[in-house]
Amino acid sequence: MNQRAPWYYLLLLILAGEAVFILPFVLPRIFRPTVLDVFQLDNVQLGLCFSVYGIVAMVSYIFGGPLADKYPPRKLIAIALWMTALGGLLFAQYPSFAITKLLYGYWGFTTIFLFWAPMIKATRVWGGDASQGKAFGFLDGGRGLTGALFGILGVFVFSIFLMEAPDIASLTDRKNAFTYVIYVASGIIVLIGFLVWFFMKTAQTEQQINAERISWEDVRQVLKLPSVWLLMVIILCGYVGYKITDIISQYAEEVMGYNQVDSATVGTILQFMRPTVGITFGLIADKLKITWLLFLSFLLTLIGGVLFASSVIEPDTTILFFMSVVVVACGVYACRALYFGVMQVGQIPLGLTGTTVGLISLIGFTPDIFAGPAYGVLLDANPGEEIGHQYVFLMLSAFSLVGAVAALIYHYKYGRKALSRTS
Repeated sequence: MNQRAPWYYLLLLILAGEAVFILPFVLPRIFRPTVLDVFQLDNVQLGLCFSVYGIVAMVSYIFGGPLADKYPPRKLIAIALWMTALGGLLFAQYPSFAITKLLYGYWGFTTIFLFWAPMIKATRVWGGDASQGKAFGFLDGGRGLTGALFGILGVFVFSIFLMEAPDIASLTDRKNAFTYVIYVASGIIVLIGFLVWFFMKTAQTEQQINAERISWEDVRQVLKLPSVWLLMVIILCGYVGYKITDIISQYAEEVMGYNQVDSATVGTILQFMRPTVGITFGLIADKLKITWLLFLSFLLTLIGGVLFASSVIEPDTTILFFMSVVVVACGVYACRALYFGVMQVGQIPLGLTGTTVGLISLIGFTPDIFAGPAYGVLLDANPGEEIGHQYVFLMLSAFSLVGAVAALIYHYKYGRKALSRTS
């Protein structure tokens, strides 16, 4: 019996798994109003940057998946981190819209081609046969905690270097303060890359990964699995929910009337929900029906989406606002913690994990292409108004409903069989 990789192996995966996305996604999520101002972008333009990222990512999923089945993850992950941090140097120069789009295309390559499938595969190897829920729950929950800590650090750095009160600070002042946020984040990403390179290795996992060679026959084998196609739909719908959490801090500013520091704090609080939810669901997933929990996560997201899409949340309903944020966060982050954890239940071979992840991600993460522009159009058509945000959350509700149906089918097709085999 192979010995599981040590806990620090998973810890490094967690640190790397969120650090690589800090620059392209976490900072714009937490500081969205600030990013729009200092880069002089509207919601559609920022969404188009995400789209360029998504298009490059789609290609990277195809070729990066098989790559993960051939080489040790620590080398691929470390190089990806260093290359991503290098992009932060350009990001801190506040380039034009055209250059920013190219930068996001570059990040689409560095964060996906060398990184994504190796991370998923290394996590699955760590979890073994009996702890897939725990492995992926800790991965996403830990990534959420990492993102939240980055958020706290970012808000702290931003506040320290902001020369004026947030309500009256000039654009130049906010730009200077945010520059320090970018540099600090880039430096930490580089450091994590070195930790991964030197410490994230075990003979067992490296031999297991190096021993595999993927052919087109393997690709055809993966595409014959019904579970793969269901997972494409499930992940697509779940990822739409995750992308829409990008606007929570903007909602806090435009609808609830918060300043940019307070709205960034709301974004940080949202990030702290991710480890709480991910770890909790991960721990119970291996004891209960992981596929049933996945279905319930979509139901929670649907409820939260309906709350935001209705007209019941107003500037004076602070408690209801935060309750709705919690409901959406529970649903979205539980889904993220679980959807790769059901691969074992869906009878997907471990040796084809990288290829499977690449193919699933090709469809599942297309929201990187369309979600940003879609909600950007809805928000810019109704600038600063609640109605634009309501339309976005109607979009969330629709995708959550489809995801719930797909998750329910997956449960009845695979989850109940898996439970009977282990009983």
